[in-house]
Amino acid sequence: MKILGIESSCDETAAAVVEDGRKLLSSVVASQIDIHAAYGGVVPEIASRAHTEAIYGVVESALLQAELTIDDIDAIAVTNAPGLIGALLTGLSFAKGLAFATKKPLIPVHHIRGHVAANYLVHEDLKPPFVSLVVSGGHTSLMRVDDYTKYSLIGHARDDAAGEAFDKCARVLGLPYPGGAAMDRLASLGDKSKYKFTAGSVDGAEYDFSFSGLKTAVINLVHQETTQKGRIIDDEFRADIAASFTSVLVKTITSRLELLMSREGAMDIVLAGGVAANSHLRAAVSETAEKFGAKLFLPPLKLCGDNAAMIAAQGYFEYLAGERGTTDLNAFATKSV
Repeated sequence: MKILGIESSCDETAAAVVEDGRKLLSSVVASQIDIHAAYGGVVPEIASRAHTEAIYGVVESALLQAELTIDDIDAIAVTNAPGLIGALLTGLSFAKGLAFATKKPLIPVHHIRGHVAANYLVHEDLKPPFVSLVVSGGHTSLMRVDDYTKYSLIGHARDDAAGEAFDKCARVLGLPYPGGAAMDRLASLGDKSKYKFTAGSVDGAEYDFSFSGLKTAVINLVHQETTQKGRIIDDEFRADIAASFTSVLVKTITSRLELLMSREGAMDIVLAGGVAANSHLRAAVSETAEKFGAKLFLPPLKLCGDNAAMIAAQGYFEYLAGERGTTDLNAFATKSV
């Protein structure tokens, strides 16, 4: 079964074709990084307009790359939640129109489930049940996946997600947007014990995450050192902050995973999301898996960020579970997994 996937939840316009939820036939992503770099972050209205301009060409390219026509496609999967509402509506409207015109089934897909499904494309032996960590610009979620379409949320970010905290700290350090890759590189060069940052916890919700305080601590430190003390932000200063910040953030994430494993025993672990590309997080989760004798599944770097291949992959399993969308299908900025 060949599924065309469409993704437009944030600042990537993407389309892909996946066969039977596991075989990647094509994947095309139109990035908006250069557009939003001038603003230091994603501007929702600009993102929506850019999606509108790119989506037809991206879908056409995905079909050409797969050497297929729309007649060869069996169903159309599209992200309808969560994300920037204008951006979501652009992809959803295109997908609904295409499905209606071609009389193809329409399959709504949750963005976070899509990130998890990216691993199905490279790990043939990956099957539920397992525990998953999705760490991205908008989400930090610890979940149990009992079946391909049965998820239960164990813990999530109450304020800034990990990727958002990375980008905001990178911006105050004068690093280019998006700041995740630069922070990753600098963290390998700096002294992680130089600054004593701490991450917050949520009373009564020990599996939840809170990174707003950690982000604010970095911003305040930079302000104190530069504005009040006149220090110049040099490479050593950036590297030490990046290392100290990254160490605390990663340890906070793995501590929740370790707590779960210590209570419920070893389970297969799936790491996913844009921040799953961070080398320090990948190493730390690998250490946790080894500590508990658990098997770890990691996506390749090209499938960590937003893409439509993951949406098409999850769309296959949603289709098998009977999930269908109609012309009145709506988009949602927030929605439980």
